[in-house]
Amino acid sequence: MLTREAIPHVLFNTTALLTPEALNVPASKTFHHVIDIYLKDSNAFMNTYFARYFEWQGICRERWFFECIDNNLLGAGGAFVTKRAHHEYVQETFPFQRVDCYLNTVKIRQCSAYLLFRFYVGGQPVSMGYQQVLFAGPDKRIRRFPAGVIERISEYELKEELPQREAALELVD
Repeated sequence: MLTREAIPHVLFNTTALLTPEALNVPASKTFHHVIDIYLKDSNAFMNTYFARYFEWQGICRERWFFECIDNNLLGAGGAFVTKRAHHEYVQETFPFQRVDCYLNTVKIRQCSAYLLFRFYVGGQPVSMGYQQVLFAGPDKRIRRFPAGVIERISEYELKEELPQREAALELVD
């Protein structure tokens, strides 16, 4: 299978996820987490290191797993493993800004799901990305999600196709 075929179609309309209203997505729930940017996160020009944007995905994902999916996933006999990750930089950020992180899911399967991340500062989109996560047992082999996990992940799933890229660009401008 080609990589492009493996990635859900919704992720190719990336700007459709960057609406001015961060919660304006077709899902039952959207997870929200706030991250503060500090001087340690920036370079000599006072803008945030790009690697921090990827780090935010991990922070948001871990908090979502703990608060919303299972607060003892390691005790569930396995772990989540990242198979694929991508991040799009939209606008620079600076120390002492507060980043609003939003997480939804798409393409949920018995052993994997895609997590969609949107990051905003002051209501303006600054970046977005996604991760494909798998569940693996202690033997590092892919396993089905533990009982109840798919149902909880599905609460955050985008329910319908997002608007086409052109319509979304009008919203972002």
